[in-house]
Amino acid sequence: MFFERLPEFAQNNLILVMIFLALVVWLIAHEWARFARKYQALSPAQLTQLINRDSALVVDVSPHGDFERGHILGSRNVLMSQFDPEHKDLAKVRELPVAVVCRTGQQSAQAAERLTKAGFTKVNWLDGGMAAWSGAELPVVRGAK
Repeated sequence: MFFERLPEFAQNNLILVMIFLALVVWLIAHEWARFARKYQALSPAQLTQLINRDSALVVDVSPHGDFERGHILGSRNVLMSQFDPEHKDLAKVRELPVAVVCRTGQQSAQAAERLTKAGFTKVNWLDGGMAAWSGAELPVVRGAK
């Protein structure tokens, strides 16, 4: 009965059906992109383990003001406009774990993508950024490095 009335519903609610199909396509594309990326998203707890176990380099691509308001202990602040995967300091850690962080996770995801394209093999990204870190009530260092 449901499937018999489906064509009638689609004709009567064409805009709703188009919106639904667009959402389904977007969701599939989003999940595929997440699956295909070469860097790993980490929760705050996973990043803590990576720092403690593997001495990961944490690169914070937040603006200086945001970095000074709060950052992860030991992280290095590199502005996104100055972020260069070929920089001599980063080239030394090409095979070591690197975690990229920003305020919300948007810019750090872009930086992580750039690192993987430059040949870094163990690239990680803090999903949710410093907002997720603070939300997990993990320690934050204030002020300049």
